[in-house]
Amino acid sequence: MTIANRDEKQIRSLASDLKTRAEDEKKVIEGYFAVFNSETELFPGAYEEIDPGAFDSTMSNDIRALINHDTGLVLGRNKSGTLSLEVDSRGLWGIIKINENDSDAVNLYERVKRGDVDQCSFGFRIINEETDFRDDGTVKWILKEIDLHEVSVVTFPAYEATGVQARKKEVEQHEKRKLEQRKNKLKERLKDATKKTDDSEED
Repeated sequence: MTIANRDEKQIRSLASDLKTRAEDEKKVIEGYFAVFNSETELFPGAYEEIDPGAFDSTMSNDIRALINHDTGLVLGRNKSGTLSLEVDSRGLWGIIKINENDSDAVNLYERVKRGDVDQCSFGFRIINEETDFRDDGTVKWILKEIDLHEVSVVTFPAYEATGVQARKKEVEQHEKRKLEQRKNKLKERLKDATKKTDDSEED
């Protein structure tokens, strides 16, 4: 297991199926903000998935629900009871209670209701993960433990460029280490071959 860079904020997106409903005459948006054991392709040959235990130690965080990750557009907050989050066998389920005095929130609710917006993301930091550099040249990361900060209802889900670049750099470093190992093995073989040749000439 790898202990990741805890200071680097990550964003992951999900083509979810957010829904709206009225609960005791209150408007809510609900759906899965993360799904377990589902491979997502970050870039060709590189995959990531979330372990079912990834959220176990983070649910007591002070978590906000945002619009498009904009910290100025807060839809709800778990500490105030306007955002409810729970983990089940499928993933991270969330319910956002809409403030009907907030025009941004009401407008978003109507867009989700019409089906114009139905996707989401979550912002977090990686605490622990497993990396599998596979024999076919592909790589897969499994997020084992994360530090969750926010969930967002988004117009266009996308992986944050910095997160993907960090993954690409990790692959490049792995390839560089493999190349160095091959070079060192080749040097050792050449060294052994030269020694054998010298020994046979002495004989």
